[in-house]
Amino acid sequence: MKIKRSIGEVIFDSANTLLLLLFCAAVAVPLLNVIAGSLSSNEAIIHSEVALWPVGFNLHNYEFVIKNAVFWRSFGVTVQIVLIGTAINMLLTILTSYPLSKGWLGGRKVILLFIIFTMIFQAPLVPMYILVKSFGMLNTIWSLIIPGALSAFNMMLCITFMRSLPEEMFEAARVDGMSEYRIVWRIVAPLSMPINVTLILFYAVGHWNNYLGPLLYITDRELQPLQLYLYKLISQFDMDSAGGQSVMELSSAITPQGLQMATIVIATIPIIIVYPFLQKHFIKGALLGSVKE
Repeated sequence: MKIKRSIGEVIFDSANTLLLLLFCAAVAVPLLNVIAGSLSSNEAIIHSEVALWPVGFNLHNYEFVIKNAVFWRSFGVTVQIVLIGTAINMLLTILTSYPLSKGWLGGRKVILLFIIFTMIFQAPLVPMYILVKSFGMLNTIWSLIIPGALSAFNMMLCITFMRSLPEEMFEAARVDGMSEYRIVWRIVAPLSMPINVTLILFYAVGHWNNYLGPLLYITDRELQPLQLYLYKLISQFDMDSAGGQSVMELSSAITPQGLQMATIVIATIPIIIVYPFLQKHFIKGALLGSVKE
């Protein structure tokens, strides 16, 4: 049976729809402009003729980026950081969240209080830099992984989710002789898959977009990740990052703006490809992790 809506409800829904469409346009228009610019000719970019559709369609910018060894080296470093960092993040998050979600852990409230304290007050940059340097992690990928190995916010989400799991199931497992570690990996981890996928997405995107860490801790060109490469390419148009070509040679083939846009598009593609496969688990995990019975 169709429920008749009042005029106020119709106006409210229409206003929400219009507002959401405006938000979508605010996000989509700059992205479409970058994609169109990366596929446009030099003359169109120089004369600012590109809006939301390519002008003088060509693939020269993408050909240049694909052949650029410096770009792929930075891309490989970022992939390595994402894989290793996300694995360490999830291992520490699960092992920390499980005991903190149980009332039998002594001092649990005090530990949670200290964790919440780190969410409100974070270490300044200079002490953090000195700490990383004192451990000898400068110019290593560990400087981008270890300092943020455990996110307090993500851990709180995981704790909230694990509290919703039935305690009777864990008691039955203990009666059958399972240790706490086996309970975590055989029962808790599989049942927590929705929130785990959500946290994997959070951690992976965080590593992929990490810019401040490499800017502070990485000076070796061989170890610069993708976001630091993009920063040098966009803000300074570093010729070594561009591939080492001379300005005259570069300008005869492509424009700096076109090269920057093509690099941004290629760097964004992996996250765009991965997200649709995780969207179902992401939404389910976010909803379950936000409701406490």
